[in-house]
Amino acid sequence: MEPTTRTHPAGLFVGLCTLDVIQLVDRVPGADEKLTSRDQTVAAGGPAANAAVTFTHLGGRARLLTAIGSHPLGRAVTADLRQLGVTVTDLAAESSEPPAVSSVLVTAATGERAVASTNATRHRLAPPGDLDALVAASDIVELDGHHGDLALAAARAARSAGRPTLLDGGSWKDGTQELLPLIDVAVCSADFHPPGTRTPAGTLRYLRDHGVTWSAVSGGAGPVEWAGPEASGTVEVPAVPVADTLGAGDVLHGALAHLLAGSGDLTSQTFAGALRDAAAVASRACASFGTRAWMRGA
Repeated sequence: MEPTTRTHPAGLFVGLCTLDVIQLVDRVPGADEKLTSRDQTVAAGGPAANAAVTFTHLGGRARLLTAIGSHPLGRAVTADLRQLGVTVTDLAAESSEPPAVSSVLVTAATGERAVASTNATRHRLAPPGDLDALVAASDIVELDGHHGDLALAAARAARSAGRPTLLDGGSWKDGTQELLPLIDVAVCSADFHPPGTRTPAGTLRYLRDHGVTWSAVSGGAGPVEWAGPEASGTVEVPAVPVADTLGAGDVLHGALAHLLAGSGDLTSQTFAGALRDAAAVASRACASFGTRAWMRGA
């Protein structure tokens, strides 16, 4: 089944959702030290969730397949996402445990962030019975590698349905190697280190050797290095005054998913162009505090 080209493309986002508690500080406190933050924000977060929010903001229709739960904090997370237009399928809806919480300190002078989170360690999710239908209704399937069994099932369903898959490689995880042969496009951070690799070039070679057709490695404000079947290159990231780097990679993937959804066969030119446009959106997100302020008036 071929993906359809739509004015408002549909994306299925599979992976982590958290409650992000973000504090803007002058510096990260030391042991036993307290300080007053300059600002704070609280929002639904996590790689897949932030990508889904970005996809929706850019005009797409996003569904998030994740674990949140029925705890009051979880209900707030779900309400936040739905208010932003994301359709949520909560595979842990019966759980009364609190959702995963990410505690984030953003340093005001540099925009650098320090994050502590339980991530997806509390849930092992079984694929929903309607997974094939959810995939078939989508133009692209984006995965962040969390909830590994679910990610693998979604990637297999996408391959069977002829839907393109996009991997957000934030870090190497258990099960990533099994996932790679089912991935069409992988865009990884500099912290994504497959076994035996130490450089972006090594990561790109590893991804190619394990079945990924199009791949890229981002490096913060530095160029994005990419490789395809017949060519490779770099894409410059627009320079902006950086206020907060939290979620920049998630925004990059949400924007890239929107650009690739229903786009048909990629070429070196179209892939590099999509990376360039997605990087511009991610850079814009870095110019304001928190993961949402960039969308206001954009």
